[in-house]
Amino acid sequence: MGRYHEAVCRLCRREGMKLYLKGDKCFTDKCPVAKRQSPPGMHAASRRKSSEFAIRLREKQKLRRIYGVYETQFKTYFQQAAKSKGVTGTRLLQLLETRLDNVVYRLGLAASRKEARQIVNHGHISVDGQKVSVPSYQVKPGQSIALTARGGRNGRVKILLEGGPKSPPPWLELDGTQNRGRIVALPAREEIDVPVQEQLIVEYYSR
Repeated sequence: MGRYHEAVCRLCRREGMKLYLKGDKCFTDKCPVAKRQSPPGMHAASRRKSSEFAIRLREKQKLRRIYGVYETQFKTYFQQAAKSKGVTGTRLLQLLETRLDNVVYRLGLAASRKEARQIVNHGHISVDGQKVSVPSYQVKPGQSIALTARGGRNGRVKILLEGGPKSPPPWLELDGTQNRGRIVALPAREEIDVPVQEQLIVEYYSR
């Protein structure tokens, strides 16, 4: 399966809520979810009540789409979380949150995770002074993330920075003057603002 290239707003409508896949557009009246609450498709209104399996599946799909990862990648993250110490659902969210593309997004260096993935792919981000172009790179507590010299000259990045420094979540530190951030610690569950019930995802893979 390749990367999804169709209208991402359809994914939000399919899940019945905003997944914030389009950056600034999601906060305006132009957001399709704000206009139409029904799922996409001509027969959406006639859909039957969801089964327990379907509810768990939708929760898994929702989380996967929020972070923009492939099905195989997502399953690998779950397997890693299941083998780790702690609550499996929380560990799954921590693994997704500490992906480099998500950290770049959380630091305000991109308007969406999709844009953050592109910025990383183009070699505009460094970790501890070394350029990293792999969006799925797992950033560890204590590591610093910054723009490369080339990234600082990027026109889109300049536009985002002109809006002033963003307020990152508590588990991240941001030096707005240097456009540099650092992971202080792994995020606690209450610091991860994704609208999912991770226990349903655990139940999905445990069936």
